[in-house]
Amino acid sequence: MTTKMRKNINGVNVDQLMQTINAIEENPSLAHFTFKAENEWIEGGHSRTTIKEFRGAGEDGSSRTQAFELHGDEPPVLLGENKAPNAVEAALHALASCLATGFAYNAAAQGIEIDHLEFDIEGELDLRAFLGLSEEVRPGYRNVRVRYRVKADAPREKLEELCAYVQKTSPVMDIFTHAVPVSVEMEQIN
Repeated sequence: MTTKMRKNINGVNVDQLMQTINAIEENPSLAHFTFKAENEWIEGGHSRTTIKEFRGAGEDGSSRTQAFELHGDEPPVLLGENKAPNAVEAALHALASCLATGFAYNAAAQGIEIDHLEFDIEGELDLRAFLGLSEEVRPGYRNVRVRYRVKADAPREKLEELCAYVQKTSPVMDIFTHAVPVSVEMEQIN
């Protein structure tokens, strides 16, 4: 018996993707992941987040031999030193990255080859809540607009269906569009 191996599409090993999907269908507990980030304030608006550990699919994250470091800061107009994007800009990056990954993976699963894909994301917020000047406006984004450009070997209607599916299944889109319970507890250092 010969097994036909599918090629990588959009840099995605489609056979491995399908094996992962089948494994999770057979054992739904493999789908449960916990991601972790540790942040340390440096000074002013500058902080450093270290990301290494995760648990999921029976793995303890040890496949990561080095941690990722992400920095956050503010632009000078917000009293920062422009050493890195600020947190709300990083949130836009997370959304763009998640949408791009979801688009590429789902296109690959459908046999759609992407020649070019880019996202422009813009969000508006009102600083009065952050500055404690108003309880009538929310501190986060009031709205976010996403525009994408894609060149692929599929008709427009198929690409629009794909993008709708990606939005429906994107973890970060879900975080942006639905309230997520967050618990905060303090550990005082003496």
